[in-house]
Amino acid sequence: MSVRRNRGGKSLKRKVGTRPVKRIIVAFCEGEGSEPDYIKGLQRLPEVAGNAALSIELSDRHGVPYTLVDNAVALKKTDPEVDECWCLFDVEWPQNHPRLSDAIGRADSVAGVYVAVSNPCFEVWLIMHHKNVTAFLTTDQAEQFSRAADERPGKHINADLYMPKRGDAVRRAETLEQRHHSNGTVSPHDNPSSGVFRFLRAVGADPTTGRRY
Repeated sequence: MSVRRNRGGKSLKRKVGTRPVKRIIVAFCEGEGSEPDYIKGLQRLPEVAGNAALSIELSDRHGVPYTLVDNAVALKKTDPEVDECWCLFDVEWPQNHPRLSDAIGRADSVAGVYVAVSNPCFEVWLIMHHKNVTAFLTTDQAEQFSRAADERPGKHINADLYMPKRGDAVRRAETLEQRHHSNGTVSPHDNPSSGVFRFLRAVGADPTTGRRY
């Protein structure tokens, strides 16, 4: 899979003598649709702009989790300027993405590489901005409910409509994760769920705590 760098925004190279020093964070995701739209919305937030130099690595085709993680690992190992790489990917139902556990394990084995997994897909994270999600969803159902919630015609979203509600999504996603943990439910059976709230925490966009992951 080829990957192309999102060219928007300022250079990520650190500037000597400036304060505060921003953390350089690179997000890996699919090249078209709601994920990059949402991340670009985060980039526009003053609290994110003041905390991190955030860029996006876009996959040219449907993102296979292991390949996204492999690309992130390669960047982290070769570019000393990069502090963290985050891979945002889906589980997918009824047919799960291949090598999910391998992708998560590879990220865990490399310092500074993290994953934010949504089950079944990123749209479940979008739904959490509007309401609680507790029932099992297929990918098609999650996409349908997500489009109904904001009345968009296709995959692309107006991220600015989501930013004011992201605190609600963080609380709902964290509550779901705690419920799965209490029940002993692990990936890929933790449907519905989303770890995107940890990515928000990493870039300084979590309004509920202000903590970094």
